[in-house]
Amino acid sequence: MGEYKLLPKIKSPDDVKRLDEKQVAELCAEVREKLIEVVSLNGGHLSPNLGVVELTVAMHRSFNFPKDSLVWDVGHQSYTHKLLTGRYADFDTLRLKGGISGFPKREESKYDDFNTGHSSTSISAAFGIANAKLLSGDNSHTIAVIGDGSFTGGLAFEAMNNAGRFNKNFIVILNDNKMSISKNVGAFPRYLTTVRIQPWYIRVKKYTERGLSKIPLIGRAMKWFLRGSKSKIKNLVYKNTLFDCFGFTYLGPIDGHNVEELENAFKAAKKNTTPVLIHVVTKKGKGYQPAEDKPGEFHGIGKFDIDSGEPMSSHDGFSAVFGKELCSLAEHDDKICAITAAMSGGTGLQEFSRRFKNRFFDVGIAEEHAVTFGCGLASRGYRPVFAVYSTFLQRSYDQLIHDAALGNNHLVLAVDRAGIVGSDGETHQGVFDVSMVNTIPNSTIYSPAYFDGLRKCLSDALYKQKGLAVVRYPRGGEMYKPSDFYEESIDYNIYGNPNAGYLIITYGRLFSCACQAKKTLADNNIDVCILKLCKIRPVSQEAVFFASRFRVVWFFEEGVKNGGIARQFADLMGMRGFKGSYHIKAIGDRFIKQMSVSEALAQLRLDSSGMVETIKKDIRHNEKKT
Repeated sequence: MGEYKLLPKIKSPDDVKRLDEKQVAELCAEVREKLIEVVSLNGGHLSPNLGVVELTVAMHRSFNFPKDSLVWDVGHQSYTHKLLTGRYADFDTLRLKGGISGFPKREESKYDDFNTGHSSTSISAAFGIANAKLLSGDNSHTIAVIGDGSFTGGLAFEAMNNAGRFNKNFIVILNDNKMSISKNVGAFPRYLTTVRIQPWYIRVKKYTERGLSKIPLIGRAMKWFLRGSKSKIKNLVYKNTLFDCFGFTYLGPIDGHNVEELENAFKAAKKNTTPVLIHVVTKKGKGYQPAEDKPGEFHGIGKFDIDSGEPMSSHDGFSAVFGKELCSLAEHDDKICAITAAMSGGTGLQEFSRRFKNRFFDVGIAEEHAVTFGCGLASRGYRPVFAVYSTFLQRSYDQLIHDAALGNNHLVLAVDRAGIVGSDGETHQGVFDVSMVNTIPNSTIYSPAYFDGLRKCLSDALYKQKGLAVVRYPRGGEMYKPSDFYEESIDYNIYGNPNAGYLIITYGRLFSCACQAKKTLADNNIDVCILKLCKIRPVSQEAVFFASRFRVVWFFEEGVKNGGIARQFADLMGMRGFKGSYHIKAIGDRFIKQMSVSEALAQLRLDSSGMVETIKKDIRHNEKKT
């Protein structure tokens, strides 16, 4: 653990304002050291936070938080903000169960103005806050911090279009680090590399208008004429910016690692009567060489060795297996295309992007566009595979219905991080995708438990389905697999004594937990059979018929109960005339807070111990009734 002289004394932004220039530099160094120390132990988003240290310090010196409002886009870069707002003493608990969140949380601090976790939302939220202030007579400033990657999301442009007419203390800070999670692609990043506004233009404009106002009779008229003609005049001098077209005054580019320059820009922005966009250029991973060299790998990372930068664990997970299998299939099929929404690294598509460049499409942080774009490819006979995290798939629900299912376009979704993901918490748990897609006609869902199952399901989705096909798999690698289990079908498999009186139904990685529970129950003279589903939509009628023979059935599901497979299975069994006892153990009407995957499964009673306890309790209850 490092020795920190300044950080422990920072209880609020007021303490940051009291520091002199030398102390500010020392504080930034201490913040970086603390970020590296804690993330190396807890995991988290390192390179985004290292890149905004000076920017965050400058904001807290320039604005009056919490009276002024600050909204972070995504929020995964708010660690420095937390350190400067009284959370240093708790920072070692970052992303741990019961600790402080890796994202802004209003219930955690008065300095967190809006809960965030997904991208491209900050300008919309901040503009809503600014209008609420206007309605209540509050003249304080509202600031949205958004990265250039998040700016590729359409919601950001919708908000800019709406906010350009506002004239009351509204500031957007564009943090341009030339990356989102993967390297940025598309027209907007290229635009940012060329946009430059001559600083003298703003000064000349101000002095010219001031001088014209003093000219008798015609001066004021000339000033208003020039204002009305400014777009044409500016285009004669230099290229007008996109942000000016939206109605924002553009300031920048500003060195995002120069606190003095940042403070001067903020001072100028606060004097402006129009909404302002400040273009700040930063370096992702700044101050830690491994993160500077590989900012994508350190965007979101598990535990790692500080000296070498090497992760503590590096075994293949489902993402890597998916990526390799897709490459293998694409070698023999030139119709296969891969799509990512700025997540080629996280979804295992790096190799595909190198080997099949013409068939790899990174659309930026735009899941809605990714789905409809894929449907366009499918409509012309290609086989698009959109690899996306479960939590981000939620953003494209309308497109899944309207463009994929209704149009019966053959789009394959490789849904990564399905189920509990752990320390990223509520905003990132992948527990809604099944109930969401389960409502959509012309859709098929696979949920394999093991790597071999993933390979088979991906091939089946590509070549045996015609409409929307989803292959979902968890974060990390395989869990326990009994030596005597063989997956003969991707529809369903039976493990154990089919004549037992008790049946467990489950799918995905919970099958591993069910197998361990089966062993423990056998030691307690309770014989259970397991029905492992793999294709969970549509449910096999043969599987329903098999389950209907048992006296007592438990369905364990790592997803929300409402709209889930367990409830649908219950309806199907009822239609079969099932008279036995049926129990559902799934996620109720709640969000799952940050904790490790194992801790979350234990809390939800979805791990092997929870299954054993649930089954024993229900058996005792049934025995008392009889």
